[in-house]
Amino acid sequence: MNDEKNAATTSIRVDKWLWYARFFKSRSLAAKLVLSRKLRVNSVVIAKASALVKAEDVLTFAQGRNIRVVRILDIGTRRGPAPEAQALYDDLAPVDKQQAETRADPVAKRDAGSGRPTKADRRALDKFRSNPEE
Repeated sequence: MNDEKNAATTSIRVDKWLWYARFFKSRSLAAKLVLSRKLRVNSVVIAKASALVKAEDVLTFAQGRNIRVVRILDIGTRRGPAPEAQALYDDLAPVDKQQAETRADPVAKRDAGSGRPTKADRRALDKFRSNPEE
């Protein structure tokens, strides 16, 4: 009996932990990720939201355009503020600043003053595209 109680305090459902750690806005979104078989716990694909995770487990999952790899440091007791949630895990694949800048700005960069092409520029481009050999 004590072993069951001890196991309950050292492990938690994976969907609940993802919600506690603020990776997802709701527990149902976390469960949907797990049910779609897009979560790995210690390199094993998990298909049930009721799977248990514990401290030192490594989770790999997609979040938006990023692939997150995190090690669980603590299972937590509630969904608290962001600093408390960040203390629950260690990010093993942090995004460097250059990648963050390129992902944050999907619009192509343009030199200052270059502006839109003129009508003559567009005609020259159309001529080049229609006759690339010339």
